[in-house]
Amino acid sequence: MRSPSLPELARLLQERTARAVPAETVRHVAGWWLRDAVGAAWWVRSVLPHADASGERLTYRIEQAEDFYARRGVPTRFQITPGACPDSLDSLLAERGYDEQSPMSLQTAGTAHVVDRLGPPPPWVAVDERPTRAWFDTWHAVHGGDPRTEWALLERVTQPCGFARAVLDGVVVAVGRAVADTGWAGLFGIATLPKARGRGAARAVVAALAHWAAARHADHLYLQVERDNVAACHLYARAGFTELCGYHYRAAPRPDRTEDDS
Repeated sequence: MRSPSLPELARLLQERTARAVPAETVRHVAGWWLRDAVGAAWWVRSVLPHADASGERLTYRIEQAEDFYARRGVPTRFQITPGACPDSLDSLLAERGYDEQSPMSLQTAGTAHVVDRLGPPPPWVAVDERPTRAWFDTWHAVHGGDPRTEWALLERVTQPCGFARAVLDGVVVAVGRAVADTGWAGLFGIATLPKARGRGAARAVVAALAHWAAARHADHLYLQVERDNVAACHLYARAGFTELCGYHYRAAPRPDRTEDDS
């Protein structure tokens, strides 16, 4: 079987992410994913522009996306992954006044490599097939958001999931989630309570999720991390992850307020 090129792999991993963090509504338009979920985090409500277009056709695709989000009353946002979207899209959005936001790193690792580097997870980490209330409460304490919306998002995931929880002194102090999808497992929502940071809980969660992935024949791992999240970047580097590519978002400018808006 032919291995995908780097741009193709980046596109496939971003689409796996879209299935692991699923929107409520997804409209496919000529290869572009227009996604929305009322009350969800903004990155769940962004466009995956994963098909080539140029000239007037590209402008038309942008206008279709803008109309889609205008009807929902939210700003239009595009995820810009090099090689996965039209080459001129980023510059065209900049010309249209879209702001560049949230520089991210898409990283990958061999599952066996991570398992070897981190070793077996300690006995105080468990992985469940479904999120427990304690798991969710710890996740929400760190990440925030509307709890009903976030719980509904987890219920929309159709791929196999593992929910890791690290328990110290009877309290769930760190959590994370893995989603297996066609030979890959994505890691999401790694979170540690502030009082437990620096005690190896996040490392233990990553180790547990890597072992969970290996048991489900997911030979490769991937994740996304904010470039300015220094602690997380160091953790993933020590675990054996390397960057596949960087990516960012473009957000439409908000309309100027008028007297009628006040």
